[in-house]
Amino acid sequence: MAKENCLIVRAAGRQLDLLRGEASRIAKGAKADWWIDHVEVGKRFYFEDAEAKESFALACDSIGIPRRDG
Repeated sequence: MAKENCLIVRAAGRQLDLLRGEASRIAKGAKADWWIDHVEVGKRFYFEDAEAKESFALACDSIGIPRRDG
């Protein structure tokens, strides 16, 4: 998977559960797949669709969860 469709977030517990739900909803709407990996600095969310990744980035921003391209 190309790293331009990935975001690394720092979240745990309920925040991480909320992000998983958002990722699932966004990917389903885009008819794309997504998955998550553990990395040293947080969790990496992969999206097959660049628009889904951008929507997820906006969701992270609106919730106030730190994120960066990964």
